[in-house]
Amino acid sequence: MAKKKEETKEMKKDSLKEVTKKENKKSSSKSKKKEKTSVFAKISNFLNGVKTEFKRVKWPSRKEMIKYSIATIVFIICCSLFFYLIDVILAALHSLGK
Repeated sequence: MAKKKEETKEMKKDSLKEVTKKENKKSSSKSKKKEKTSVFAKISNFLNGVKTEFKRVKWPSRKEMIKYSIATIVFIICCSLFFYLIDVILAALHSLGK
């Protein structure tokens, strides 16, 4: 039992060390990035990032898209019916109370 506690303490210390290392790297990189860049360079950098992210996306096939759309519509209909029934029941209970 004591070994487990010591191991968890060591793991916490190691993770704290890693976090502080990452924070130190971030702060040093921020100071380097403080150099002024033009607005067009920032926009270009942003658009390049968007382009690379779009390449990473796994786009669904037509068959998958149809499946997901049908599932979504069925889910919306089920939720709508559930809330409609709850509303009808509560309205009926309310009218009985008067």
